[in-house]
Amino acid sequence: MSITLNTTMSSIMTNKRRVGALKSLGVVTVGDALTYYPFRVADPVPLRALREARIGKRMAFSASVRGMRVVPMNVRRGYRLEAVVDDGDFAVSRHIAGAAARLVFFSYKKQYVDWLSMRLRSGAIVVIAGEPSEFNGQLQFTHPEIMTVAPGSGPADGEYSGVVQMSALKYDADTVEAGLRRISRPRPVYHASSRISSEHIHESIVQCIELLAGTGQDLPGDAATEAPQTMKPMEDGGISGAGTAPADAESRSGNAVAVGLARAIPDVLPESVRESNHLLHRAEAFLAIHDPLSTADFKRAIGTMRYEEAFVSQTALLQSRSNVRKDAALPCAGVALRDRFIESLPFPLTGGQREIIDDIGVDMAREYPMQRLLQGEVGSGKTVVAVAAMLQAAGSGHQAVLVAPTQVLAEQHHATISAMLCAIDGVETGDDPSRDALSPNDPADLIKAAESAADDGDAKGRTAVKHPVKHSGARRGKQDGAAHANTRHVPVILLTGGMKLAARRRALALAASGDPCIIVATHAAFSKTFQAPNLALVVIDEQHRFGVEQRESLRTKNDVVPHLLVMTATPIPRTAAMTWFGDLDISWLTELPGGRKPIRTFIVPEDDGRMMGSMFAHIRGRIDAGERAYVVCPRIDADDESDGDDDTSGASQIGVYDDSDAYRRESATAAANTAASAPSQEDGDGAPSRPPLHSVAEIERRLSSLPQFRGVRFATLTGRDDDATKQQVMADFADGATPVLVATTVIEVGVDVPQASCIVIFDADRYGLSQLHQLRGRVGRGGTDSWAFLISRAEDGGPAQQRLQVIQGTLDGAQIAQADLEFRGAGDVLGDAQSGGKSGLKLLRVVKDVKIIADARERAGRLLADDPDLSGEVELAGAVLDFTRGNETFLTSS
Repeated sequence: MSITLNTTMSSIMTNKRRVGALKSLGVVTVGDALTYYPFRVADPVPLRALREARIGKRMAFSASVRGMRVVPMNVRRGYRLEAVVDDGDFAVSRHIAGAAARLVFFSYKKQYVDWLSMRLRSGAIVVIAGEPSEFNGQLQFTHPEIMTVAPGSGPADGEYSGVVQMSALKYDADTVEAGLRRISRPRPVYHASSRISSEHIHESIVQCIELLAGTGQDLPGDAATEAPQTMKPMEDGGISGAGTAPADAESRSGNAVAVGLARAIPDVLPESVRESNHLLHRAEAFLAIHDPLSTADFKRAIGTMRYEEAFVSQTALLQSRSNVRKDAALPCAGVALRDRFIESLPFPLTGGQREIIDDIGVDMAREYPMQRLLQGEVGSGKTVVAVAAMLQAAGSGHQAVLVAPTQVLAEQHHATISAMLCAIDGVETGDDPSRDALSPNDPADLIKAAESAADDGDAKGRTAVKHPVKHSGARRGKQDGAAHANTRHVPVILLTGGMKLAARRRALALAASGDPCIIVATHAAFSKTFQAPNLALVVIDEQHRFGVEQRESLRTKNDVVPHLLVMTATPIPRTAAMTWFGDLDISWLTELPGGRKPIRTFIVPEDDGRMMGSMFAHIRGRIDAGERAYVVCPRIDADDESDGDDDTSGASQIGVYDDSDAYRRESATAAANTAASAPSQEDGDGAPSRPPLHSVAEIERRLSSLPQFRGVRFATLTGRDDDATKQQVMADFADGATPVLVATTVIEVGVDVPQASCIVIFDADRYGLSQLHQLRGRVGRGGTDSWAFLISRAEDGGPAQQRLQVIQGTLDGAQIAQADLEFRGAGDVLGDAQSGGKSGLKLLRVVKDVKIIADARERAGRLLADDPDLSGEVELAGAVLDFTRGNETFLTSS
């Protein structure tokens, strides 16, 4: 059987239990095994004679076997093998008298005991590494690692040159010196599980390397049955036909393993790139990672594979960026409607907004699709930019869709956009006296203006806002240049998963007609029933909440690829954005509208009753002054086992921070609270039970009973509420009927109530920094003083407390994003759809490796300029294809 990187572990491993354990770690093929990298290397094992042994301290030595016996364990079943060894010769070399020790092995498997008995026969010379203990006054090593040494003299230089075959036995080393060098070398340490240890992971990977190199045998059946005298049947499950560990790396360039591995694993990086960066060959790197000579050997190999990841990913991004220009898009050159919209705004645009609107206008006028990422702080005016882009599409006779992550946000976008379009009509006809009173920070006024302008006589009064006019003239406008059409010929359609069937059908029919319109939708836009044949622009709000497959479904609905604008208020560091969204043009909105005051942020320990009471009294004072307060909880009710909101839109509403180490160090008070309110249990890794997350139902009940809130009405809002309830709750909160809103993180994005001045976030230590920054941005939007209170049960000085101190110390989203990326890793900050375990990136770090990424991008650009299809770099082309296909969701739009 020929072994390749695509060979499955199940086809070469005899023990299916280990196959399953490796599969649970994502190791399915030989290639997966080689790229399951250790996270560190253990220190080299010191050489010590038996008289120098320290109980519990790992050591290595050589010895001769003086005797061996196998004792059946009748009561416990199985066998115990005991061997007595003497290190006399080795001790003399260290100028110490020799001593004896006992080696002990336990096993249920007779074949394993027989194999050990053959290796530890009397007179055998062995090299041993293990942790000494004492039993009955005698030094003992339980299940130590052993290597057999060939009798007689080995090579003159003492180097190990491969597995030595003598008689019917395989010896692991030619000489004692070679064996000691190998067994004392630093060992890689892997992320393991309760099903498989780091040692067994290492053992399996080393044997994969050996099989790839051709030094291991390939037997289809059970090794111990077919060739017990020459094969090693692994006690916990080994690889069929696997022999011993790979050869000594001191002469890797010339030994059989290195040569064979180089044949089996071709290099991915172009030779010129590898040489100019002084990198190892891919085969050499794998060998040095999983069987390093030294820590320096290991670090150099890790550096090689890290650069390879950077080069492959940047090549894929640049290729994707180039391939997009081969697609056809609907050019949108009509800017008259967009310009009238800008002129009608009751506030001036910032310089950043004007510049980005112009850039988008140029991009959309081209015949290939725009791909742009718009990143901006909370309240920086991204929605206005998006509306301008959508009006450019509609004004050119096409359709545009804005996809929002939640029902609440979609409804708010719909009402605000409708209001803006009605305001345009008021400017043209002079019949909108409220124009001068409109405020850029008060969308409620815009909504009221929209409602007053909607006069189509709909009995419910809501359809008029959703569809200000009939669309009968839209197609005519499209045919004769809709740039000159009245804005009432551009319907604004709302489409959500929670709509009633009749309303949903009307919305789908309007979209399917192809008439120019703006569609505001939730995840319903990704369904097969949604068709927009004249779609020219897709705007994704809070892009990190949508998977690549969902975004791609909109791009592939029609033959013509729509322009793409993705927006996020979640701060992403520039380096991370360039890495994860390198196939997009990136725009940053850094200016905030005038009149915004800084939000004062406080960390409040939950067990500090006095501070909690003062906080609630302060909030009551703000409520009495006519302001509003949010209270955020991570759970809906006490019976909700999922740590998050259950939103009908399908978006993940909770980003609870998961840090086992932090919770191992929680305070005694928090632990006592946990014990009192939840059954005693432990996490799988031995961590104590975490404090239960607060729920909306619990906090609403507790707060409403406090004397500080006597006479104050409370409302609750979660993703489980139906549409009518959500609308009523938000309306009552906005007009002050229920001035305190207890909610899940469903309010995280887009919800805009200018009167809200206070936000209380329970279990704040369980959130990521970017999400806390988003939640904090819900207040202070009306120009009044505002406060954010982070309720925490974290231990003082612990990691969770340090995260909260970052939020308390700055309002700069860029600084917060950088800190969040360093605390949590890119996978948590950007979402699994762009990074983490599903991205194919295992070693590259977007913050610390920015220089590597920049160098790789520059070299990849030069390579693609000379060879766009990578026809001269077959292995690199294959690696790029593997990186972007299947579930590799690294690319935003490929």
